[in-house]
Amino acid sequence: MAHLLGIDTGGTYTDAVLLDDETDTIVARTKSLTTRPDLALGIGAAINAVLEDSNLPATAISMVSLSTTLATNALVEGQGGRVALIFIGFDESELEKADLADALDGDPVVIVEGGHSHSGAEIQPLNLSALRAGLDSISVSITGVAIASRFATRNSAHEVAARDAAREFLNVPVTCSHELSAALGGPKRALTAVLNARLVGLIDGLITATEQHIEARGIDARLMVVRGDGALISAKLARERPIETILSGPAASIAGAQWLTGAQNALVSDIGGTTTDVCILKDGLPKIDPQGAKVGKYRTMVEAVAMRTFGLGGDSVVSIIEGLVPSLQLGPRRVMPLSLFAIDYPEIAHPALDNALTLENPPLEAIQFVVAQFHDLPIGLDARESALASRLLKGPVRRADAIRSRIEEPALSRLVQRGLVMLVGLTPSDASHALGLMSDWDAEAATKGLTLLAKQRIGTGDRLSTGPLPLAQAIIKQLTKQTSLALLETAFADEGWVQASALAQHSLVQVGLTNHANIARVNVGLALPVIGLGASAHAYYGAVGECLGCETILPEDCGVANAIGAVVGQVSIHAEGSVTSGGEGSFRVHLPDGPVQFSDKETALDELRRTLRSQAIDGAKASGVDEVRITESLDLREAQIEAQTMFIEANLRVTARGRPRITA
Repeated sequence: MAHLLGIDTGGTYTDAVLLDDETDTIVARTKSLTTRPDLALGIGAAINAVLEDSNLPATAISMVSLSTTLATNALVEGQGGRVALIFIGFDESELEKADLADALDGDPVVIVEGGHSHSGAEIQPLNLSALRAGLDSISVSITGVAIASRFATRNSAHEVAARDAAREFLNVPVTCSHELSAALGGPKRALTAVLNARLVGLIDGLITATEQHIEARGIDARLMVVRGDGALISAKLARERPIETILSGPAASIAGAQWLTGAQNALVSDIGGTTTDVCILKDGLPKIDPQGAKVGKYRTMVEAVAMRTFGLGGDSVVSIIEGLVPSLQLGPRRVMPLSLFAIDYPEIAHPALDNALTLENPPLEAIQFVVAQFHDLPIGLDARESALASRLLKGPVRRADAIRSRIEEPALSRLVQRGLVMLVGLTPSDASHALGLMSDWDAEAATKGLTLLAKQRIGTGDRLSTGPLPLAQAIIKQLTKQTSLALLETAFADEGWVQASALAQHSLVQVGLTNHANIARVNVGLALPVIGLGASAHAYYGAVGECLGCETILPEDCGVANAIGAVVGQVSIHAEGSVTSGGEGSFRVHLPDGPVQFSDKETALDELRRTLRSQAIDGAKASGVDEVRITESLDLREAQIEAQTMFIEANLRVTARGRPRITA
């Protein structure tokens, strides 16, 4: 009897489920804390727990599949490795397009001559000597290289040559933009390549941790990874293209939601530790975003579910928006909840909190701590970063003890941005523990932290709140409000209404949520049910449904929906290519080895079809599919000129699908 092991690694929890492949029933489920810097500990604990709960031997596992929100979270929080961009045939001004300069955030750029035209013809030779000089001038430590060349999707020769040179010169992973997308748009492809290069180390570490533990447990089964569109890919491909795992966790959650509820039409809202991910389920399937996955402020060329990701989760930091009448804001930054920190480090948390509680006006920093995400001093730090990191080697400290002066604040921010340090603060999870809605962590520490925050003075001179419990209720109310806004924004955008975000926050919409009926009657809500997913969904989503006037569906296993979705998907490998006009009677096929001319349109299309089918089938078989199903989509652009049909361009997409082979 075949059993499938699904694992989902999120920012806070790592979930695991065992699914009986013959009866489609869940045999065991568990949640374990995600452990950084050593992800293997949390993954191992989750795998061990489901094996023990099920009493199944390791040999009973026929397939392992992994979904994750780590890539999504890293992009939302601006984390990841430091990279260099090789920009071939572009002007420096083009760095300002598609948020590319913002994503680089000061990382080195090497601009060199080269590139191709729309037809795939070389504009000018690649300047390899300038490339080597540029690489030699990089003075900072980098973890990867991204390469984007003008019209590389029409001729990838310069990206391939630059890749070979970069690998030889720097010995770090290299990402070529043409390997990630066949679409035109150089700066946007460059952005996608940069983000991919940032994520290589993170996803490689996750896959390695999973492989090592399943091997140690004697599980001899294929490891698959969920892609952002919900399809499964091999671990090898995920290592090469980690960018394709953005929205992996949310995509898996959609599949899990549909499997758990059987719903055909609904809004699926998955609240994790860092983000809330919202997608519309139509006719039992999630919509695919035609513009490419958008995570945070970045629009990539990665094909993924049409998911809107918001920086709002159970571990979102609680901030005070200053003013005479201050307000609360949750996220987008994630911190370690104070109640979780106190579970791991009670000897640090409680004395510091107790001391602050004796003060009439305790500083806000009294509830803030700093935790290292490394065991040894990381390489590539500047002097201030090294000094700060050295103070954390012996264990967590109060923020006030981590930073010796104001000039070290930027250094701490950089360490947080790189994922080397985690800050501790108050979160909705803490509010939930103080109110008794959750009981996993230290409720006493949460209450102490809320008491300290409540004692903060506001613009009028009064306290922020009358006590910890009223403040906790206000935080949960704010989470309900921000979640409702996220759902409304998603619904409005799918309706095709412009400026969906501003519209969701419009005062008339906010009045409509209260079913206003005085002189005017205004009523706003959702016409579809909301499926709430996530470990804390039961604690929060009842109020969300009441606010939006819709049914809320909370499946029993909503906390492990991502892990369920990880094992119910199929492999889907795409290969794309194009034929362009080379003039009358000339058809140019853009192949991996460069453009090839044909004198006949059908012959050109047949050659492209043969190449793409071979690529897609080989990819599917490499991912363990024995019975491959092929589908094709042809976009043929022709024009009628003086009663004659003129060929312009043809774009062909071949998809190979199938279930991965289940080992006996």
